[in-house]
Amino acid sequence: MAAIGSVIEGKYEILKLIGKGGMSKVYLAMDKRLNKQWAVKEIEKRARDKNNEVVIQSAIAEANMIKKLDHPALPRIVDILDKEDVIYVIMDYIEGEPLSKILDEYGAQSQEQVIEWAKQLCQVLDYLHTNNPPIIYRDMKPANVMLKPDGNLKLIDFGIAREYKQENLADTVNLGTKGYAAPEQFGGKGQTDPRTDVYCLGVTLYHLVTGKNPSEPPYEIYPIRHWNPQLSGGLEKIIQKCTQLNPDDRYQSCAELLYALDHYEEADDAYRAKQKAKLRNFSILAGAALLSLAVGITGQAMSTKENNDNYDHNIQLAKTATADANKMDYYLKAIDIKPSENEAYIGLLDTFKNDAAFSIEEEEQFTKKINAHLMELRKNPDYADLAFEVGKVYWYYYDYGKTADSDNQITRMKSSVQWFEDATKYGSKDRNYYEMAMIYRDIGKFNQDITLQIEEASDKGRYGPYWKNIKHLIKLVDQNPDESEIVKLELYKLTMYSVETYARKFKSDGVKETDLRSIVESVKQSTNKIEKTSDKVETIKNEVINRFEVTETAIDNAYKKD
Repeated sequence: MAAIGSVIEGKYEILKLIGKGGMSKVYLAMDKRLNKQWAVKEIEKRARDKNNEVVIQSAIAEANMIKKLDHPALPRIVDILDKEDVIYVIMDYIEGEPLSKILDEYGAQSQEQVIEWAKQLCQVLDYLHTNNPPIIYRDMKPANVMLKPDGNLKLIDFGIAREYKQENLADTVNLGTKGYAAPEQFGGKGQTDPRTDVYCLGVTLYHLVTGKNPSEPPYEIYPIRHWNPQLSGGLEKIIQKCTQLNPDDRYQSCAELLYALDHYEEADDAYRAKQKAKLRNFSILAGAALLSLAVGITGQAMSTKENNDNYDHNIQLAKTATADANKMDYYLKAIDIKPSENEAYIGLLDTFKNDAAFSIEEEEQFTKKINAHLMELRKNPDYADLAFEVGKVYWYYYDYGKTADSDNQITRMKSSVQWFEDATKYGSKDRNYYEMAMIYRDIGKFNQDITLQIEEASDKGRYGPYWKNIKHLIKLVDQNPDESEIVKLELYKLTMYSVETYARKFKSDGVKETDLRSIVESVKQSTNKIEKTSDKVETIKNEVINRFEVTETAIDNAYKKD
């Protein structure tokens, strides 16, 4: 057991024990080099689970699986330390409380809140299921879902997750939490697949909205209105379909379930009764069918026109508003009217950039809107344009982790990767930003993975392509006359930081000294030409200029003759 106050690997200071299970302990630790808190999971090598399998093997498998993933609702693995008696897995420390604790303290949650949580969980499960190969989580339950202070969720504990293998006929072990696990998790009924997670999520929603723990008496999933008649019949039908014993009778994917959640009111009994009443009235008025049809068509056209007019009206009001708060309000209203259209989202992003900062509050407001409609947006042929703009806002303006004493450039790059990934995945190569999106994505992934690759001694050969991407991005940015001073300066700062940090690595990967000096000299000249148009521009410009001498010294030291 790690002692409180001890330092692991010379940098992770153990602060306190924050979690304990039968096979592992989790500590809060402070990274003394980065001044950042991490969670440290400690697993004893001699520990064994109930199936007498060595826990260390599953711990390494879990860490390696998460290491490949990149989603805001999933924790990151940043280090794996294999010691003589234990293994330490260093991962994101997630502030907040598990939903199980929320249930214990406050009981059943509001229907609207549970549906919002359900949509977030559908999105992260769909991300896992659409990986190649698909990843089946298999342990969805309130205890494994963390509610962060910003209202977003994080899915934790991948101890029994597995990669789906097409050729397998069944899982090899019975795993899962009794009460939440699907029937196929207990063997003899085929292997688990995405529909297994649909079942577990359905049971989790049942617990959250009723407050009734399925692991306790009466051990049954009753219709939710048995416990609370005020709940929606539509939500009741969704949960019942999720929790069917036969996987073929459930929703076949989390995307399908997400669609149902977006339209749960339409499945409500009262809603359907109202529709039937309308149909009866329509039948009574059959004699006026032609007239009714004409009125209906006209009404629909007028409704569509009114919708379009309202959308365009809010966009126009946003463009002419002088206060940023008013602009944001109009753009948010426009998004509610047409959530799968780009224009309002891009207008909102431009408004966020007006003060040269994408604040944590703004990011929370934005992601709440866009994440709720991401499936619809991805069907929009122009979605890649939006994804590229979102990526740039994160890359250059995101405020998370920034303090007066430290820059958050690496955090910003990591946060942007998923959006540049979408820009390349959903965009075509003829888009003028496609090449730039790939470069942003690859530079972000480099900075996301390089610390762990250095620890694992698997970083050789990564630096040459990284330097090539930086040079190419500088060329593309400098050639664009409309690019802002902040974009240019942030790129120049990244260039200087990279040379300072990796000059020796660049040399070992075959980058010529003349190449480094040429680019650094070009950056110096370009930086000095930039006019100080705002306080932020002046601050970043000074940061770049202050690195000139240090960068030159790093090159000297890396390429000096022995």
